[in-house]
Amino acid sequence: MAQGKILVVDDEKKIVDLVRTYLERDGYQVFEAHDGSSALDAFRRQSPDLVILDVMLPGMDGLDVCREIRRSSSVPVIMLTARSEDVDKLVGLELGADDYITKPFSPRELVARVRAVLRRTRGSPASVPSKTRLTLGDLMLDEERFEAVCHEMPLALTPAEFRILAAMAKSPGRVFSRAQLLDNALGESYEGYERTIDVHIKNLRHKLKAAGGEGKCSIVTVHGVGYKIQESSHFKDAAPDE
Repeated sequence: MAQGKILVVDDEKKIVDLVRTYLERDGYQVFEAHDGSSALDAFRRQSPDLVILDVMLPGMDGLDVCREIRRSSSVPVIMLTARSEDVDKLVGLELGADDYITKPFSPRELVARVRAVLRRTRGSPASVPSKTRLTLGDLMLDEERFEAVCHEMPLALTPAEFRILAAMAKSPGRVFSRAQLLDNALGESYEGYERTIDVHIKNLRHKLKAAGGEGKCSIVTVHGVGYKIQESSHFKDAAPDE
């Protein structure tokens, strides 16, 4: 039985073939696309469990593809980029990507990232607590179903956003450093940099406000330390620490 369906999008056939070989060896079913339009077509037809998406694509680039995917789906997305600048990674994360990897990359590392992202998304039956529903003010999180609701409106959260929000909601008022949120929400083996959290927090604030405007809980920046969630009369819109 396949471990899951993976859509690999890259205009370089050699890269797609290499990634396909390693993923299929690990038990995944692989579909491929080589430009933005065909990627969206394949995504709608195949309903993959995860997308590996190159940034530099002919026509519609990977960032636009990610943006379109996020309009209707929270399926995990790992971005591939030949550019190492932090700003490119942050743009991808702002659009809802769950992880990124810079070219040239090790196929084994990519497969490990795929496993880690899918593990975070699906959760592990052995790790599901007896009480999977968290409630804070007008916010409700169901960890078993990976569902979030605010003001009775479903929130379209990425797996990373859900984990971060759940980590804070379990301890309202507690201040989490960026490193702690990376560890608690994304796993200790995650090889990202701490500013990744700022992007996810920014996205969470926008989604929470869009769901209810004035609410009873907010994500608060504790300057120089990190973030906390607490009940309040309205959502804070403070910018992340620079």
